[in-house]
Amino acid sequence: MKTLLLLLLTLLSSPGLRAQTSPAPAGRVVVTYLDSKLLRGNPGGENPRRRVSVYLPAGYEANPAKRYPVLYYLHGFTWNDSLIFNQDGMKPLLDQAIAEGKIRPLIVVVPNEQTRFGGSWYVNSATNGPWADFTARELVAFVDKQFRTLARPGSRGLAGHSMGGGGTVRLALAYPGTWAAAYALSPALLGPHPSYLPGPGLPVALRAHSAAEVLHSHPALSTVSASRAFSPNPQAQPFGADLPGSLGADSLVRREAVLARWVLATPAYVLPTRPAALRQLRALAFDWGAQDEVKHIPPACRNFSSLLTVFGIPHTAEEYEGTHGSRIMGHEGRMFQHVLPFFDKHLDFKP
Repeated sequence: MKTLLLLLLTLLSSPGLRAQTSPAPAGRVVVTYLDSKLLRGNPGGENPRRRVSVYLPAGYEANPAKRYPVLYYLHGFTWNDSLIFNQDGMKPLLDQAIAEGKIRPLIVVVPNEQTRFGGSWYVNSATNGPWADFTARELVAFVDKQFRTLARPGSRGLAGHSMGGGGTVRLALAYPGTWAAAYALSPALLGPHPSYLPGPGLPVALRAHSAAEVLHSHPALSTVSASRAFSPNPQAQPFGADLPGSLGADSLVRREAVLARWVLATPAYVLPTRPAALRQLRALAFDWGAQDEVKHIPPACRNFSSLLTVFGIPHTAEEYEGTHGSRIMGHEGRMFQHVLPFFDKHLDFKP
């Protein structure tokens, strides 16, 4: 009897007799380009020809009459659409999420908004060009024309991480009625905080005489990028922006008027003038890691959640154990376990 049991166990454990897990049906990523009329001729020298990576779910080609909702995903500072798919693994994550029923088949659009100095911050700028209009208007119209979308606000979602998380909240405030729901992951610059006002990169940026001198310093790059977004001045050299400080004989002097422009551009200061914009969303959510290395994010998120409550805006805000990017992608990450189910619940999938 023991010999028979051992034989049965051996047979059941052999590779040929194990239950095989079928791979998730594979979607595909289409890389296309949008020649932006809005960004053309911007004073900051940003390329108006923008790459856009688009995830099309399995079955897209086989069902030519079917239309899909769209999730617009905004990448972070110094990141881009290609890295989202090829390094962060967005495509297999979407394939698996659809296969497991976390979300029904949909289109996911990631625009490349990496700029000469790391990122657009998804705002309109006199130096960089109108990136907010590009994202909310030109990109949406382009996608609806090029792909089989359910071209209506109820079938559009907006999400992003870090710079893209902050951009998600900014765009939801600035363009009500464009998206049904918004989810911001570790959103940057939601409100003012001493850690970035004016920030550790300012001295390097102030001493620089050319763009090349800040490209290898992440803090300086961040300062220049934010300055071009929030305190643009196309005539100011060498960056086309007013920097939030100046160098004295032996000290750094804050430029309060410039810093005030940064503060007034944050969602925390915009919200009181536009609360109705966020009320138009079916759902708003954001989350952040308690151990985020970007020090302003946890307190700014908590403060923004309190402000939303004051204005009676329904939302979900969650702090979890994690760093800035430790639990975003992957099967156990926030994107798979929280973001995609959120949009499955709040977007219209039927014509």
